[in-house]
Amino acid sequence: MSAKVAPLDATLRRLERASGALATQSVARMDELLPWFRSMPADQRSWVTLVAQAGISSLVDWLRAPGDNLPLTGPVFGAAPRELARTVTLKQAVDLVRVTVDVVESRTHTLAAAGEEQALREGILRYSREIAFAAARVYATLAENRGAWDARLEALVVDALLRGDSDETLPSRAAALGWAALRPVTVVVGRASDSDTDDIHRALQRTARMHHAEVLAGVHGQLLIVVLGGVADPQTLIRPLLAEFAPGPVVMGPTVDGLGVAGWSARAAMSALRACAAWPGAPRPVHANDVLPERALAGDTDARQALVEQIYDALRDAGPELLQTVQTYVGSGATLEGTARALFVHPNTVRYRLRRAADVCGQAATDARGAFTIQVALAYGRLGADPGPSGTT
Repeated sequence: MSAKVAPLDATLRRLERASGALATQSVARMDELLPWFRSMPADQRSWVTLVAQAGISSLVDWLRAPGDNLPLTGPVFGAAPRELARTVTLKQAVDLVRVTVDVVESRTHTLAAAGEEQALREGILRYSREIAFAAARVYATLAENRGAWDARLEALVVDALLRGDSDETLPSRAAALGWAALRPVTVVVGRASDSDTDDIHRALQRTARMHHAEVLAGVHGQLLIVVLGGVADPQTLIRPLLAEFAPGPVVMGPTVDGLGVAGWSARAAMSALRACAAWPGAPRPVHANDVLPERALAGDTDARQALVEQIYDALRDAGPELLQTVQTYVGSGATLEGTARALFVHPNTVRYRLRRAADVCGQAATDARGAFTIQVALAYGRLGADPGPSGTT
């Protein structure tokens, strides 16, 4: 089998002289065949023209020395800014290469010197394969670099949420990650599993994509912080994510309207995670609002205020009978008969008032957990309502 012979110098000179016209014809053909190319801005279309012309010039160099393994990435794809690779997908880039090669191949009968047409066709075929591999390498490198950059940016965003930062850098970082207008947002915290951090992150991303959601994640010390975006009901997504957390409590913060206010969700979740030590039987996952009494006892002023407003103030504003009945019920061993005797009412009246109280404050005094939550809320409510003999709380 005879070795492949490079085209004669006359063929290469013709290719060099025609490179500009071939690039222009290639772009015109792209405009005709590729609808997405027609919709590109003018500056990006001009970049594609430069790439096409650089590709044809590179073809000439490659044909001069087809066995020398000449680098193609820099001479061809260096003609356009990196932003073009973020605008044009790999599949679209392959389409551009295919159209350009087709145009050049269609002109081989006028470009090739006498007796060199077949050699030119074969050279173009081999070159098109090499340039496609070069394009794939460019996109693989960009994806790797982009992934590393996104991971660093993601870690900065999660760290800012934990610290409660709300400066102007957070919106710009969120926008770079595609989270500028993503809502609602929920923060989830728990101990990280022993798996590699990259493996955890990939598993979280994979699960989020299956549920058509977005996720940011960061491992801080022993903690795994996960930010869910675009999930109306985070419970449906959190359960598949539990495998990435170590055994122990996993806490959902309140759902908020965007990443800009997600720091509040993160603070609530972190507070609840610390307070879960006082509630060994907490469900997994547990909502931060369900740990309000433990959070308040641990010194969380936001939780204390929420308890007073949601339970004590709500019962007080609903009428003195409800507040008095609930206070008496939880203070008398949670018995209907004992409460009825203390209030001089029928047990059915107590039962009716307790049902009304549950509707008003969202906690049932007849439930052990609800009774505990109400007791803590009433204690803080009375502390705030009674100034004491010295006029201080």
